[in-house]
Amino acid sequence: MKTFIPKVAPSERKWFVLDLEGQVLGRAAVKVANVLRGKDKPIFTRHLDAGENVVVINAEKVRVTGKSKMRQMAYYRYSGYPGGLRKTTLEEMLQKHPERVFENAVKKMMPKTRLGRKMIKKLHIYRGADHPHGAQKPETLTVD
Repeated sequence: MKTFIPKVAPSERKWFVLDLEGQVLGRAAVKVANVLRGKDKPIFTRHLDAGENVVVINAEKVRVTGKSKMRQMAYYRYSGYPGGLRKTTLEEMLQKHPERVFENAVKKMMPKTRLGRKMIKKLHIYRGADHPHGAQKPETLTVD
């Protein structure tokens, strides 16, 4: 019995566009992570990059559920020096860098390996409704 190994050429990858206006952050991030990994395809192989390219627009219009999640959910970064721990709330991040909020949510769902870092490069996030990937003729992606 022979093992089937799919051949995935970068030129054969599809492009999808997802509008985050009114979408829930976690649900949209799960959908995008599955498309980036290729888990929605029948040829999914965990050690190969069989995923598609995803363009995300309207990143600042994403919503979160829960009463106080905007103030309680926090992002931490550490400079390496004593007293260098910085804390930023979700509310502040959505105002300053809404692209990073969605990118962090998707990145945490990807494998923490070289392959995961390669897959996350196929994610393109934009604050507004305009994006420069019209020539790739992206299909719309819907979150169920």
